[in-house]
Formats: sequence, C-alpha cells, structure tokens
Amino acid sequence: MTHPRLWNPRVVLAAAGVAVLGTSAAGLPAAATSYDDLLRLMEQRQCPRCDLAGADLVHAKLEDVDLRQARLQRANLGQARLDGARLSGADLSFTTLQGASLRGADLRGARLEGTDLRQADLAGALLDPGALSRAHWQGARGVDHGQLSFGELHNAGVLAAQQGRYPEAEAYFSSAIRRQPTAAVSWVARGLTRSELGQTQQAASDFDYAASLYAAGGEEAQAAQLRQAAQQVSAAPNDPQGGGSGIGSAVVGGALGALQFLLPLAAKAFMPLPF
Repeated sequence: MTHPRLWNPRVVLAAAGVAVLGTSAAGLPAAATSYDDLLRLMEQRQCPRCDLAGADLVHAKLEDVDLRQARLQRANLGQARLDGARLSGADLSFTTLQGASLRGADLRGARLEGTDLRQADLAGALLDPGALSRAHWQGARGVDHGQLSFGELHNAGVLAAQQGRYPEAEAYFSSAIRRQPTAAVSWVARGLTRSELGQTQQAASDFDYAASLYAAGGEEAQAAQLRQAAQQVSAAPNDPQGGGSGIGSAVVGGALGALQFLLPLAAKAFMPLPF
C-alpha cells in the first residue's frame, strides 16, 4: 500500500495549473517558497499570511482564494485568474499581475509598490484611494476613476496622451478636473488633448478657464499667454471627425512650453520590473 505521504507535490501543483519552481540539491524550492504553503493554497483555497514570495503562479486558477496578508513579493501571477480573491493586506510589492483577472478582488490595504498590473482586469476590484499611485497599471481594464487620486488621474491622462490615445486622455483629465477643479495644469492638458481631437472650441474654453486660474493666483503673464492661445485655437474650425491639427500644442508650446503640462505630477522612481 502506498504511504499517504509518498506522493509527488510537483504533480499535484502542476495539475492545479501552477508552474512548479525548480528545486535545489536538498529538494527545496529554488525560490525558497514553501511547498506546504503552495499545497495549502491549492488544496484548501485559503492561505492567509502565507509566504509565497517569489512563487511562480503564472496562469494559476485562483478564483475566490483567501490570501489575506500573504507575502507575495516578486511573485509571478501573470495571466492568473484571481476573480473574487481576498488579497486585503497582502504584500504585492514588485509582483507581476500583468494580464491577470482580478474582477471583484479585495485589494484593500494591499501593498502595491511597483506592482505590475498592466492589462489586468480590475472591474469591480476594491482598492484604497491612491492605491495605484505607485503601481504600473497602463492598459488595465475596469479601473474605477472614483478610486483614483487627482495625481493618478492626471498622470494616466499624460501617458494616454503621449501614446496618442486622446479620447482616453481626455476622460482622465476630465476626471482629474472633477477631483481638483482648481488645478490649472489639468485644464491646460485637457485643452491640448481636445485640440488634438479637433475639438477646438472646447479646447479654447479650457485654455480660457486655465487662464482665469493663473490670474487668480497672481500669475498674470501665464494667464495672458493662455488667453492668447484660446483666441487662436478658437479661430480654428472644429473637426467632428477628431482629426485635430494640434494647433493647441503649437500655440501653447510656443508660449508656455506644452510639455510642462504633459509631465507626470510625481516622478516614479521604481526599480526595474522583475519580469
């Protein structure tokens, strides 16, 4: 009769959709991840406070798992299925979740320092306000603008504009303005974006309002330049097809330097992504 402990954990994990790590000469996981924790996770679907740092869980099927306060630093969860997962308080520093599905996952209190959430699905995910400010989430789907800080919204608009995704950029700048209506930088950035979309009258209106904000702050020179930019942009016809000529960038660029309005508000000094 086979002893109940004489089974191969590598086979169990592979069957569960987990890429098994290499082992050392002593038979221990090369990345020092505990097989016990991995097996507990896959068999019981719950492993709060587990040590899974550095684990290779790419494509793993982890829907509704309980990983509260787990250590997952630098783990590879790319393309993993984590819908409904309980990840509150988990340490996901420099973890890759690129392309992962996190629909309805609870990420409140999770540490997302340098976390790679690019192209992830975050529809319905629970996040603390400002939680994504130090994560990489370009192209993530389902991000609730209401959960993002002003800086996150403005910076997301910057990235979208730099990549030529002007409708998306306009939406982010509009959300940033709703969050902080007196931030002239976002009004100018949205005006530039709208000029690229051929929405010249709306762009002129944004430049005009930004001018009033600068004037209220005693920066009359900048205000005068923006008023002049608004007049020149307003003279150009709207393009309903969205094929803007970039006149707003040309006008404001000559006066104020358009790039200063399309720079992120806070530089990210992250370590290189681990994957």
